[in-house]
Amino acid sequence: MDDLDRLEAELLKDPEFKAEYDALEPEYELIRQIISARTEKKMTQKQLAEKIGTKQSNIARLESGNYNPSFQFLQKVAGALDKKLSFALR
Repeated sequence: MDDLDRLEAELLKDPEFKAEYDALEPEYELIRQIISARTEKKMTQKQLAEKIGTKQSNIARLESGNYNPSFQFLQKVAGALDKKLSFALR
């Protein structure tokens, strides 16, 4: 276990922190999946942006979590990566 893992484990003991962490998990999981799919296709952010008709900076903001994309935008990203977008209510 490295220092970052230890810090995370310590912070997750705080119920308020854990609640916020858990609330953000679906967003970060989607971001991880987008980055993974893009890199598996050996696409740059610029190439993905060109494929869906947007700017590279929009892809960078999406992948950094600093963008609140529309459902339609996410559908375009998924399609450009030969993926299907799906959601589930649990």
